[in-house]
Amino acid sequence: MPGAQKLLEAHASRIDKLLERAEATASAYGGVSHSPLVDAIRRSVASRFRDSVPARGDVAAYLDSLYIEDLALATACREASEPAWEHFVSRFRSDLYSAARAICRHDEAAARELADSLYAELFGAGRGASSERSRGGGQQGSGERRSLFDYFHGRSKLATWLRAILSQRFVDSVRASRRTESLDDEQTEQEVISIGGRRVAPESDPDRARYLSLLQVALTSALAALPPHERLRLAYYYVQDLTLAEIGRLLDEHEATVSRHLDRTRGKLRKQVEHALRAEKRLSDAQIRLCFEYAVEEWPFDLTRALSERE
Repeated sequence: MPGAQKLLEAHASRIDKLLERAEATASAYGGVSHSPLVDAIRRSVASRFRDSVPARGDVAAYLDSLYIEDLALATACREASEPAWEHFVSRFRSDLYSAARAICRHDEAAARELADSLYAELFGAGRGASSERSRGGGQQGSGERRSLFDYFHGRSKLATWLRAILSQRFVDSVRASRRTESLDDEQTEQEVISIGGRRVAPESDPDRARYLSLLQVALTSALAALPPHERLRLAYYYVQDLTLAEIGRLLDEHEATVSRHLDRTRGKLRKQVEHALRAEKRLSDAQIRLCFEYAVEEWPFDLTRALSERE
């Protein structure tokens, strides 16, 4: 993003307040260093606005929208802070298992494997990247995988982001097992790179912003069309971070029933969004895949806020 440093300097007082908020919550796991967190904020802003020249007010609004506490925790984990990792595990491990069970339709063995693989990847990749920096290189090795936390920018809750990664991992594993998917001419193998095990197209794609915008419009419309009880169930899960059991108690449903309803709603949303992108926006199947892959990597659309809006 052009002039990123000057824009951040213009918002120094706002960033200082973000750092104060981060420090207040990070004290629970020993704190987080200022320099890496400031760098994480800078990368988040640069990723959000990319090659555009945003107005000062747009940057201010974006900074105010960040989930800075979650960004601080992700940054501390990325920097291999042992207390931060312990805090991360205690806070998110049960949620990861619950989300994995919902994705795998209560296949306990598959759910454990899915959740543990992501947890191990986050832990191992994060520590590896940080230890490389701590040895004085400052650059990651040519063959070294980057930590997935590099792609968390605080635009959504960390729990929401983790669930999205789990879902993408599950889809990737299904694709790998089938070995039947071929790439379109519009997306050749040379144009595809791997980031932490995920397939995404290069950041230089000039249509990236357009794809994300079209996806945002389609998903907003699909969410608005949901019956109130389905929106409520999604909000309980994605906004309030309630477990399946907690949602079941609130709605007088069995945990397995809640999981089935959530799975059905997600499937319905996916079909509606794909239909809108294909029929109304005239996107090809390859372009629709790109829409979803870009969204999983990083997306300014905040699902939690969309679900929190009143009817």
